[in-house]
Amino acid sequence: QILLGYIRGKYGAERVLPITGSIAFEQTYGEIDGDSASSAELYALLSSLAGVPIDQGLAVTGSIDQRGEVQAVGGVTQKVEGFYRVCVSQGLNGRQGVLIPKANINNLVLNDEVIDAVKASKFHLYAVSHIEEGVELLTNIEVGKADTEGNYETGTLNYLIHQSLDAFSSRLAPPQRTGSTGV
Repeated sequence: QILLGYIRGKYGAERVLPITGSIAFEQTYGEIDGDSASSAELYALLSSLAGVPIDQGLAVTGSIDQRGEVQAVGGVTQKVEGFYRVCVSQGLNGRQGVLIPKANINNLVLNDEVIDAVKASKFHLYAVSHIEEGVELLTNIEVGKADTEGNYETGTLNYLIHQSLDAFSSRLAPPQRTGSTGV
């Protein structure tokens, strides 16, 4: 319902949305359980709607609310260090990193190896507070702001999403009848 709330609020104000879907995860609030993947789920959905890939060298954690605010999660240190170890085993390339909720900055207590890699720009940490910040990092495409008429600049992520939603809508529209039926 959170993902649907965001999509409806962001893209359904001027149109009936031509899509539906659902994902359900139980919310528990242990160290590394719960809705920590909800921001990743929304990033994947936005990427799919826009038809643009997500940078696979970046990991994501963070829960979200219906307005797209990225909220704190448990176990952020373990998640960052775990992804760092995966990257080291595959070979650090200087582009890998993790998007974490800005609200978790004070909870982050990383080991010296990860801190040194971040300082050397071999591994990156990005603290985000809104889904739009994160999706720009993951796709390397500007999200774009609506003008006074609700239109987005060509090439922005929101423009691409609106184009995709319009295409879905046109495919669902009943065919137009032409000419007379001549009874």
